[in-house]
Amino acid sequence: MVGRRPLGRQFGWLWAAYAVSAYGSGLGFGAFPLIAVLALHAGPAEVSALSAVGPAVGALIAVPLAPWVEFRRKRPVMIAMDLTRFAVMATIPVAYAFGWLSFVQLLVVSALVAAAKIAFNAAGGAYLKALVQPDDLLVANARFESTNWSSIAVGPPLGGAAIALFGPVTTVVADALSYLLSALGITAIRGGEEAPRKREEASQATGKGPVRAGALLDGWRHIMGHPGLRALYLNNMLVGGLIMATEPLLAVLLLRQLGFPPWQYGLAFAAPCLGGLIGSRLAHRVVARYGRSAVFRTVGTLRAIWLIGLALVRPGVVGLVTVMAVELAIIINMSLYTPVLATYRLEHTPNHLVARTLSAWSIGQQAAIAILTALAGLLADATSPRTALTVAGLLMLTTPLLLPRHDHAPQHGAELARSHS
Repeated sequence: MVGRRPLGRQFGWLWAAYAVSAYGSGLGFGAFPLIAVLALHAGPAEVSALSAVGPAVGALIAVPLAPWVEFRRKRPVMIAMDLTRFAVMATIPVAYAFGWLSFVQLLVVSALVAAAKIAFNAAGGAYLKALVQPDDLLVANARFESTNWSSIAVGPPLGGAAIALFGPVTTVVADALSYLLSALGITAIRGGEEAPRKREEASQATGKGPVRAGALLDGWRHIMGHPGLRALYLNNMLVGGLIMATEPLLAVLLLRQLGFPPWQYGLAFAAPCLGGLIGSRLAHRVVARYGRSAVFRTVGTLRAIWLIGLALVRPGVVGLVTVMAVELAIIINMSLYTPVLATYRLEHTPNHLVARTLSAWSIGQQAAIAILTALAGLLADATSPRTALTVAGLLMLTTPLLLPRHDHAPQHGAELARSHS
């Protein structure tokens, strides 16, 4: 059974730390826009800027962080990023209590949290690769994926109730504390961690040698130089960007134009997230039976064909069921596909490039989301949210063309080292 496969106590602590921060983030999902609206009386333009500009700036900040993460032990980096997120998020309830909270502060905090998240995930991916056996990577990634989707299913409804009862910054406090608890969990992991390669570390510190000259771009060079990773990277940027771009459009369509009450809107997104538990638990079995290439081609295609259905939403119960069915189909396929992709990415990246590759991947994803969200918003303003949803759905249907047609077996040993020297 996938769910009961033992991965060791050290992984257990890492998984527990991830779960705590994931559920904290689930509680705080959408907290910044809510605070901007409820506490600062921000308008639509400011709320859109908060959703797009903060993460985009955070992605830019993360670019020079990638080599810094690469050439340090990963567990201290993860702890530092958790403590950074705790500290910067804690400034919001403090400023709110004293009446100092401003929109600029929300933007700054959003950017810093986004940058710390990218750095944490880069270090975490590299640490996971060193912590578990190669054959267990898919099982480990599937567990993270199931935890992520369950936190999204449970967290936002509870967070909404907490905000209604205790005020707009309540869930920010919970989210901040979850990073502190995550840092404590990672601290509890015992055992030595292999130091980064000495030659590269020295080159990075002194600014001499090829590592320093190309450190900022090495992640992208590796991705774009690998046929499989390049295809998956471009596909994932477009798929993720289009899915995220539909969220504000759907909010306007459902809440303003079709008159859905807020609780139905929340239910339409929270309940389908339980499908993430289904897909993630199936990942290992599906790969074992059909192979990874089949997952990329078939499941990668299946996750792309449903988005167009959001343009067909109508008022009433039928419309609510339509949204939930579309979201459920997308999430089941995404939660099956994502751990397979994460495992493939780690297997096809040499150890000395993992952090930079994962950083480049996340930065590209954040940039795609920001650009496509902004373009979708402009199109909706010029036409209508339903038209913009239709265009997004039609573009999504083209994304399977970017999927790799062949699996590329990972290189090993000296061959891998030579190809990236």
